[in-house]
Amino acid sequence: MVTAVSDDVRRQARTDAEAHLRALVGRDDAVLRDDQWSAIEALAVDARRSLVVQRTGWGKSAVYFVATLLLRARGAGPTVIVSPLLALMRNQIAAAERAGIRAVTINSTNIEQWQPINDAINSGEVDVLLVSPERLNNPGFRDEVMPRLAATCGLLVVDEAHCISDWGHDFRPDYRRIRTLLDTLPTGIPVLATTATANARVTADVAEQLGRDVLVLRGSLDRESLRLGVVRLKTAEMRLAWLADHLAEQPGSGIIYCLTVAATQEVAAYLRDRGHEVAAYSGQTDTTERQALEGALVEGRVKALVATSALGMGFDASLGFVINLGAPQSPVAYYQQVGRAGRGTDDATVVLLPQLEDRDIWAYFASLAFPPEQLVRQTLEVLGRSPGAMSTVALESYVELSRNRLETLLKVLDVDGAVRRVQGGWISTGEPWSYDADRYARVAEARQREQDAMLTYLDSGECRMRFLRAQLDDPEAVDCGRCDNCGGITLSAAVSDAAVAEAGAALSRPGVALEPRKMWPSALVNLGLDLKGKIADGPTEGRAIARLTDLGHGQALRALFKVGVEDGPVPASLTAALMAVMKDWSAAWQERPVAIVGIESSRRPQLVGDLATGLSRVMKLPIVGRFAIVDASVAPAQGAANSAQRVSAIHRRYRLEADVPAGPVLLVDDLVVSGWTMTMAGVALRRAGASGVLPLALGTQT
Repeated sequence: MVTAVSDDVRRQARTDAEAHLRALVGRDDAVLRDDQWSAIEALAVDARRSLVVQRTGWGKSAVYFVATLLLRARGAGPTVIVSPLLALMRNQIAAAERAGIRAVTINSTNIEQWQPINDAINSGEVDVLLVSPERLNNPGFRDEVMPRLAATCGLLVVDEAHCISDWGHDFRPDYRRIRTLLDTLPTGIPVLATTATANARVTADVAEQLGRDVLVLRGSLDRESLRLGVVRLKTAEMRLAWLADHLAEQPGSGIIYCLTVAATQEVAAYLRDRGHEVAAYSGQTDTTERQALEGALVEGRVKALVATSALGMGFDASLGFVINLGAPQSPVAYYQQVGRAGRGTDDATVVLLPQLEDRDIWAYFASLAFPPEQLVRQTLEVLGRSPGAMSTVALESYVELSRNRLETLLKVLDVDGAVRRVQGGWISTGEPWSYDADRYARVAEARQREQDAMLTYLDSGECRMRFLRAQLDDPEAVDCGRCDNCGGITLSAAVSDAAVAEAGAALSRPGVALEPRKMWPSALVNLGLDLKGKIADGPTEGRAIARLTDLGHGQALRALFKVGVEDGPVPASLTAALMAVMKDWSAAWQERPVAIVGIESSRRPQLVGDLATGLSRVMKLPIVGRFAIVDASVAPAQGAANSAQRVSAIHRRYRLEADVPAGPVLLVDDLVVSGWTMTMAGVALRRAGASGVLPLALGTQT
């Protein structure tokens, strides 16, 4: 319900708002657009709940910063912003400080600052608090900090609000906690939800979760500065060569998005060798290094960051291009990524280089969907039997799910009221819970439609921006006149022979390290195994030709291990690569191995046998035995979802059958998935008398 406010008060509020905007952007001629003012007025004057669906660069952060200044001037409490991206948080804090807004963040990287920040909040010294959605269900924050903030905050902002909806392309269970938070807010506290990537279904879902009387402001999603295009090249060598030949032509600095962490490292290394100032960036990058790299990109000190989707730039990013090496699995996700470019420029180039392996990567991500009902019920049953809280690590020993999937499941169950996170882990609430199979199936179908639409985008002859806007249900979608299909940009597919040759050499250079497991999984005692702590007698660092996700030999390995491919000997191309790996690796050995032991395979016995006998022949080493399958009822990949389950399965399935010599042993396998089979075979060899174990595999999934 809109509060009655006089016209004079509204006019003065707009005057003050535009003064704040000028301070925020550092321009004396800055004025609010009518739609921006409508959002600010709803929040700061009428105390309404609002959902703003506007394109990247529209100025959504300006809305909540200006509204914050208006509310604080009237004595309101601090604004709480829930934001999923640390990079975006850092941008927002810097922008706020330039406007005289005192902004701080509480997240997993600044634990030592939490108490001083809480003290500053309590004393009224903070205007804006940014928190990650994960904080909302941290027991200490949820039970001690959040109730006070909910009671005293002046404005709640939910950034990237499409994450609330499981129909959104980037649904995050932690965001569902926000609905509970909304119910605890005192009457009259305004709420703003913002996103650039919500279609009609997601918009309706988020608006419903915000409650009644929600103002929905949905604008055109056109990005007038972006020139979109697709360049199709047949091989990974040609795609890398295109980057090397054409990166310098791109305007300003930008981002090269890759689908995997391994690809960011591989591509960045190749481009640096070709003389380009680039760096790899992913969720695995150290926090301090991430901040430094973000600054280097914004300030133009690097030509590009080669990044996964972990890189999301915010208010101050002004990038000249975005290149995607590989297609994201939905047009909506793609629209979000390309939106990092063209914020502060009239023209920005957006190039998509699709890969044959994109669908395999999409299939992997699809495999991480909501678990089947049997595993959910099993999780609830285990928690229900437990006399106290159980950690995720302890639950792993009872439920065959990876830690990430188990954490996600528990978060969903928590929001649904079936479990609760407490100090020390999770407990069952005993409340009834129903498995909404129909909804999960509909979400999976929606994801498949998104993938099909992405494939259509690649070959479509229609306007590319219009296509993306239509996927977001933008009713104003029209031909842009700027993309390659509209004739507004022409992208050359030419690559130089020299660049292709160098790319081929880089991709054909085999060899990745197999890092040994160093610690036994926790709670193995629950599975009847007396194994804990440090693995003191395991194998040393090993080698594989490549990761399955690698751009070079990864393609041959993916073909070799594809489901349905018949068993056979090691292909000639991989044999040559393996010999190159052995040559480089052997130079670092302190002592040459004296024997070979193979890991028996029920799926590819000929492949593993050929690998072992070939190495025996070339290296003139005897094969002295095998890590043998003794319980075929344990499936080959049983327990692979998490370490505790996998160790238990391997313990039952295998036994060392070998006449082990006293020297080092070369341990061979076809494919390393979790690393536990190699580790346990290595432990068995060491305990049988081997002085060392050198693991070797054709490929690795890690």
